Amino acid sequence: MEPGSLEWLLVPLQQLVSWGAAGAMVFGGVVPYIPQYRDIRRTQNAEGFSTYVCLVLLVANILRILFWFGRRFESPLLWQSIIMIITMLLMLKLCTEIRVSNELNVKRRSFAAADSKDEEIKAPPKTSYLDFDLNYFWHWSKFTDYVQCVLTFTGVTGYITYLWLDSFLFVETLGFLAVFTEAMLGVPQLYRNYRNRSTEGMSIKMVLMWTSGDTFKTVYFILNQAPFQFSICGLLQVFVDIAILLQVYLYSHYPQKPVSHTAHPASTKAL
Repeated sequence: MEPGSLEWLLVPLQQLVSWGAAGAMVFGGVVPYIPQYRDIRRTQNAEGFSTYVCLVLLVANILRILFWFGRRFESPLLWQSIIMIITMLLMLKLCTEIRVSNELNVKRRSFAAADSKDEEIKAPPKTSYLDFDLNYFWHWSKFTDYVQCVLTFTGVTGYITYLWLDSFLFVETLGFLAVFTEAMLGVPQLYRNYRNRSTEGMSIKMVLMWTSGDTFKTVYFILNQAPFQFSICGLLQVFVDIAILLQVYLYSHYPQKPVSHTAHPASTKAL
């Protein structure tokens, strides 16, 4: 076979592989949440999923999008953040609706103005604009409150980014905070497993899915010369996944002394 004909075959193949890798990068991150979403919808039970996962991923991906304005990295990474934000908002909407429908206490908790139509309180609406209580942060009664919180965070950080966009140090720090926040997503799960001396509710297959996905993502960062923050924090995320994988193996094969704790299914990287 002549070199010219071989090149004619390799170029489209390389392009196809490149498109496939970009597609996997854009949509791969949300794939584990699809069965999670369907399971919650089917069982009408969201106890096994922590909405703080949504908080962390929303913050991380909003910061990543803002980082893009200061340092134009690859468009698949930008689209990955957009798709992840949409996915987390859908997860929040479903979990909030199910949690509120299952709660016996109907007292409303909100991020924004108090609801004057609250049938339980029967009191005049509060004069303050925010019905904000740290004890109930990210545990509000309406999906719109989460949207308002996300928009407020986006507006404030977006304005700060606009003011400091010409600062190299600020832009690089913003990029580091974006990917570092996401990289730390598995640390609370790691700590919970260590504290309980148990990985009950987790499976080797599930953690292997995390590890393989984060490994692919990190290799993609390195091969495509993404900003160094992506590669460093990607490696950190892989190390955390491997540590959780070792916990699953050790605690399943060498059970520790039982520690009294409240059972909480760990069906995803949870906070």
